[in-house]
Amino acid sequence: MQRSFVRDEFRRAQLAIAALFCVLGFQYATWAARLPALKSRLDLSEAELGLLLMACGVGAAASFPLVAALTRRWGSRRLALVSALFLGVLLLALAAAPNYPAALVVMCADGVGVGCLNVAMNAQGAALEARHDRTAMSQLHATFSAGSLGAALLASGMSALSSSVALHFGVATVLVLLLTLFAQPALLPDEKPADAAAESAADGAAGPGADAPGKEARRRWSLPARVTLWMGGAMVCGTVAEGAMNDWSALYMKEVADASARLAPLGIAVVSVMMVLARLFADGWRTRFGDGRVVRVGSLLAAAGLAFALLAGGVVPALIGFACMGLGIAAVTPCVYVAAARQGSEALALVAAMGTTGLLAGPPLIGFLAHGTNLVWGMAAVAVSASLVSVCAARIGWPAAAARGAEVEAKA
Repeated sequence: MQRSFVRDEFRRAQLAIAALFCVLGFQYATWAARLPALKSRLDLSEAELGLLLMACGVGAAASFPLVAALTRRWGSRRLALVSALFLGVLLLALAAAPNYPAALVVMCADGVGVGCLNVAMNAQGAALEARHDRTAMSQLHATFSAGSLGAALLASGMSALSSSVALHFGVATVLVLLLTLFAQPALLPDEKPADAAAESAADGAAGPGADAPGKEARRRWSLPARVTLWMGGAMVCGTVAEGAMNDWSALYMKEVADASARLAPLGIAVVSVMMVLARLFADGWRTRFGDGRVVRVGSLLAAAGLAFALLAGGVVPALIGFACMGLGIAAVTPCVYVAAARQGSEALALVAAMGTTGLLAGPPLIGFLAHGTNLVWGMAAVAVSASLVSVCAARIGWPAAAARGAEVEAKA
């Protein structure tokens, strides 16, 4: 009976946290799917639209100090719920934005909300794994992709019914609210809430017996540990590779591999499908082989696969290489998030901000390199970035897989 209760408790919490990942993917893909309509309504140029997208990324990258402070004060549970609701409201604000400057402000705020929810939901996922000694993070990240797919389907359906962005975003906001309400009862409570009074009392405690919250408060403005920087490096390189594949694979298929207009979109489709499949199965790989080996082997597979595609040329090698990239890079961010969460809330917030920066800056940098040379060299830089993940991962102290595997076998 006890085992059954624990298993049910794990599943309830897993579904609740998955709902948060779904919210983030759904909210992002909702406004992204209506960018053409927003561009037309606000009469934006291509450059203005690019700046609008940049505003979201800048807000997310710059959110680190706020996220760290709110995580200490509120805890991941409350921060996740508030930021999810905030992102839902921002959809309505974007639909109602009367002009371009207002839309820029909304998108920057959206980036901050994304940064908050990203850290909070990953902290919840890491706590779930630690509490039940079971892997779950990769599957949680897969639900982000499921949320994006759901948003794309909703956008297609709403566009067929009405051209009103406000109506579409209103329906989307209701769905975000329902998902958040579904998640709320089963989210994990924070074991050590860090309210202001507790921090003040901890700071006043003297002697070597001062408790952990006090130590955390005193370390608030200290430099990050070396291992945290290695985690951030792995996250940056992984998100650069992931983001660049999303943005440049179709162009590579068309201009370098000489794929037809019908086959060119298969590049991003192959990457996306392999990433979703890998994240669905990666938790089992993590249990069997350990997070460190999954990250190191996966990133090397991604780099080798893309290098093969570039050297061989042609459509079929490109699709094979892109599949290797999606398969190998998929588990990097889930594993690094778990490792960062073990270092504390500030390490998690910093690593998440570095990942957002890589996702934001990576594709434009690849574009600049491709413009100065050609797209083959640009994609070669993506392969190098994936290989650097393995270099950074070798410097991270990963938990051993043996104890976790033995625990899972004992429960089976």
